[in-house]
Amino acid sequence: MSQSLTQTRYTISEVEARTGLTQHTLRWYERIGLMPHVDRSHSGQRRFTDKDLDWLAFVGKLRATGMSVADMVRYAELVREGEHTVGERRELLERTRREVRSRITELTDALAVLDYKIDMYAMKTVSGKAQR
Repeated sequence: MSQSLTQTRYTISEVEARTGLTQHTLRWYERIGLMPHVDRSHSGQRRFTDKDLDWLAFVGKLRATGMSVADMVRYAELVREGEHTVGERRELLERTRREVRSRITELTDALAVLDYKIDMYAMKTVSGKAQR
């Protein structure tokens, strides 16, 4: 048997349950080109593969970085175009990494301020004096 015949296939409902993405979102991802071609059954139902689930997990990580939908779609297009786009894909991911690191630095600074204020309030509460 060929790999494609033995490969596990998932319905859109099963993918929704596994990923937490709504069916509407999955269809939208396909429509805008964020999802690679999704196979269909003989009756026209979408049949997702483990490879599709891996891609959706990766897209979820890209979303968590704050990457724009346009950049995610561009990345997906580059993947589909083939190996000659590796450099451009890398640049896109490196730019996103720089942006994430910058946000982490900003959040770390904000967390330090919150920790400082919380510690101040904890000391004031213990001593009976509440401050701003």
